[in-house]
Amino acid sequence: MGSIMPPIESAEREARSPLAAATDQREQPSGRLIVGNCVDIMRQWRDGAIQLTVTSPPYDQLRDYQGYDFPFEAIADELYRVTADGGVVVWVVGDRIKSGRSLTSFRQALYFQEIGFSAHDVMIYQKKNTPFMRSNAYTNAYEMMFVMSKGKPATFNPLKEPTQRHGYEMLPHNKLPDGVNKKTLKELKREKTRTNIWSYAVGLGGTTSDRIAFQHPAVFPERLALDHILSWSNEDDLVLDPMCGSGTTGKMALLNGRRFIGIDISADYVAIARQRLADCGLDFAVDDGS
Repeated sequence: MGSIMPPIESAEREARSPLAAATDQREQPSGRLIVGNCVDIMRQWRDGAIQLTVTSPPYDQLRDYQGYDFPFEAIADELYRVTADGGVVVWVVGDRIKSGRSLTSFRQALYFQEIGFSAHDVMIYQKKNTPFMRSNAYTNAYEMMFVMSKGKPATFNPLKEPTQRHGYEMLPHNKLPDGVNKKTLKELKREKTRTNIWSYAVGLGGTTSDRIAFQHPAVFPERLALDHILSWSNEDDLVLDPMCGSGTTGKMALLNGRRFIGIDISADYVAIARQRLADCGLDFAVDDGS
């Protein structure tokens, strides 16, 4: 991923706003796309600047990411530093499956925990229409979504779904060691908080209707990004995707009143994200390093 710059002195870093452009601006746009090494870029920011990160890294070299390296530990370290107290990192990741699972996803989650994050939740992203059949095992149809928080999450806006039954019913209550169910009259609500297994269709029309997005080798569903953005952030919060690829997180963040920064080392991928955001008429700037 290129050379890593030495850390910027803390006083200088404290003065730098992640959304500030290279030139002084009186009015900053709501979003910013940056071509560059995400570790280098984040090292220029003050501590605790980001409320939410939603990203999916190029794990296990399952895609040819234009020959770039992936310094996971350096990225994780900077994510911890720039995440605000109560902020959340949603890390969407899977494993290579060849002669058994690599378990890279779990190793990464444990590293996040070692550097100070709390494993607030381990969620499942289920792919409804995965085509990848396996000859000697069940079809793999999911990735992990690790919800890592810096302390207790400051924001949780639970997504709801209708209940199958609602109203008052006699329900089991206070079951004792004798195994006898004691029942009491309780109310079943019309809605309940969703489970931590989220299912999405994938492919054109499921992942997104933006054909240009599929010029990137690995696109996650817009609805997945949106559901996490709504869950763990509020309007005007700053959302980051340090490996923004085709710009899915940025599109959904900006469409829903959040501010956004997307970084990618590939100028080609930032160009895809730029077109998607522009097609939605969103307010953003681009720093291509030129």
